[in-house]
Amino acid sequence: MLFFDFSSLPIADQIRSQEAAAKFLATQMTAADALAIYTFGTKLKKVMDFTDDRAALLAAVQSFGALDTLDTTTTEVDLEDTESFQLDETEFAIFNTDRKLAALEDLAKELGEIPEKKAVIYFASGVSKTGVENQSQLASTTNAAVRASLSFYPVDARGLLASAPAGDASAASPRGSGVFSGQTQRQRRDRETGSQETLFSLANDTGGRALLDSNDLALGIRQAQKDVESYYILGYYSTNEAKDGRFRKIKVEGPLKMKLAYRPGYYADKVWAKLNEDEREKQLADALQLGNPVTDLPMAVQLLYFRTTPKAYFVPVSIKIPGSSLPPQTELDFIGSVKDLKGRTVSTLRDTLKLKAELGGRSLLYDAGFSLAPGEYRVKILARENTNGTMGTFETKLVVPNLDASPAAPVSSLVLASQREPFTAPKKERKLQELHPLVANGRKLLPAVTNVFRRGQTLRVFAEVYAPATATLALYSGSRKIYESPAKQTQKVLEFVLPLARLAPGEYTAQLNVIASAIQRFAFVRERFVVLAGTPTSP
Repeated sequence: MLFFDFSSLPIADQIRSQEAAAKFLATQMTAADALAIYTFGTKLKKVMDFTDDRAALLAAVQSFGALDTLDTTTTEVDLEDTESFQLDETEFAIFNTDRKLAALEDLAKELGEIPEKKAVIYFASGVSKTGVENQSQLASTTNAAVRASLSFYPVDARGLLASAPAGDASAASPRGSGVFSGQTQRQRRDRETGSQETLFSLANDTGGRALLDSNDLALGIRQAQKDVESYYILGYYSTNEAKDGRFRKIKVEGPLKMKLAYRPGYYADKVWAKLNEDEREKQLADALQLGNPVTDLPMAVQLLYFRTTPKAYFVPVSIKIPGSSLPPQTELDFIGSVKDLKGRTVSTLRDTLKLKAELGGRSLLYDAGFSLAPGEYRVKILARENTNGTMGTFETKLVVPNLDASPAAPVSSLVLASQREPFTAPKKERKLQELHPLVANGRKLLPAVTNVFRRGQTLRVFAEVYAPATATLALYSGSRKIYESPAKQTQKVLEFVLPLARLAPGEYTAQLNVIASAIQRFAFVRERFVVLAGTPTSP
C-alpha cells in the first residue's frame, strides 16, 4: 500500500514521493503485486483499493496536484469552515500529531480483515512534534498494526538531509553566536532527528524498515516488496474463553535459520457489563501498568509548572474530553501516575467525576495537580467512562526545570485561557486552592488545553515571574509581529488580556518577553494558538 501523508508533505517532497511511486509502478511492479493507495490530509481517504492494474495505479498517483498538499506552516484544519468537524472536536484536530497516528491505527483495523501480510509504504516529511504528543497513541497504533499483520515502511520524503551551518536561503540567518559555537547546528539536527524518531518507531515496532536520509525513495517500496515475497502465517486460537481482559503469553519456536515475527501474547476480550466493582477497579489499575494502551476515548492533556519553593513545583494537570464522546449522566474514573527516570512512582492520581447532564457541544474540563521536585518524569493518565467502559490513555515526558539554575529569567509555564469562573473548593481541598496559582479571589482561570480559541472570545495570557522584572506580550503571525503590549512591572503574577475579535482566523504565536534587570537575566516564552471563526463554547 502507498500511503501519502499530505498533512506533512510540502510540494517539493510531494513531487519526490510521486516520482518514486511512479518509478516503482512503471518499472519495478510485478504481476504478483497488488497495491492500494491511501492519503491523509485532515482525514483518512482511500484513493484506490488493492489492484494489479498498473495503469490505473499510475494514473491515480500522477493525479495528485499541489492542491492536495497542506501547508505545514499553518494549521491543518480549514479555519473558516469547521463544519466537517463536530463543534467541540475541532480543537482536538489542531496542534497535535496524534491524529496522524490515529489515522494509521484506523487503517490497520480496516485492513485487519485481510488475512495476508500487508506492507504500508508511508510517505511523509518526518513527523514533527509539538511537545504534547500522546505516547500511548503510538503504542496503540503499533499494537493495532501487529494484530493486523501489517508492517510500516516509512519513507522520509525529504531525502538526504544536509544543510549549511547558518541555514539555507529559505529563512533569515540566525542571530547571536549560536552559528559559531555549534548550538544552532545542534538544535537544527535535533529537530530533524526528532521528526524521524516516530518514523523509525513505527517501522521497528511493526517489523518494517524505515528509509531515512536517502534520495532513492523508491528503495523503500522495493524493501517492502522483498519482505512480503514469501512468508507463512500461523494462526493461534485459544481454548481459554474467559473474557477477563488479561494478558496471555505466547511463545513461538522454530529452526534457527527461520525468521520469526510474532507477538509475545495478547489481551483477552472483556465484557464490561459483567465486571463487578472490584474487577472494574482492578481493570483500571492494570490498564495503567500494562503496555497495551486503550485510546477509544479522545482526550487532550496539558501539564504546566509553577514554583512554590526553590526545591518544589506545583504541576497542574488539565484534561479535556469532547462532550460528544460522553453519554449524558455518566461517571468518569481518572487514574494516573508520575514516575522518575528510574521507574519509581513519585506521585499518583485517583478520582471519580459524576456528570448529571448532557454536555452537548461543550467539552469536559477536569483538573488535578502534583507537587514535584525539578527533574524528568514520565506521566501516564487514564480516563474511563463507566457507562460503556470506553477508556482513553495519555502518556508523555515531563521536564520540570530548575529555574534557579537556569541562565534565563525564572518564569513559569505560559498559560493561554479565555475565561475565569467562580471557584469554591470542598473543605478537604482548601489547601490545594491556596496552592493553585490559577485560583485568585475565589475565581479560577480555565486553561484552554488545546490552545484553540474563537473570535468572540478574550485571550488571557498568564504566567508567574520569580524575580522583579519588566514584561511585554507580543503576538506573531508567522514571522511578522502584529501586536505588542505596553510594558508591565511585576514582582510575581503576570496577566495580559486581549480581545480576539480584531484577529483574523489563523495561527499565531504568543511570546512573553521578560527582562529581570536586577539579576541581569531575560527570557522569551512562547505558545502557539489558533483563532477560529464561529461561536465560542464554554467547557
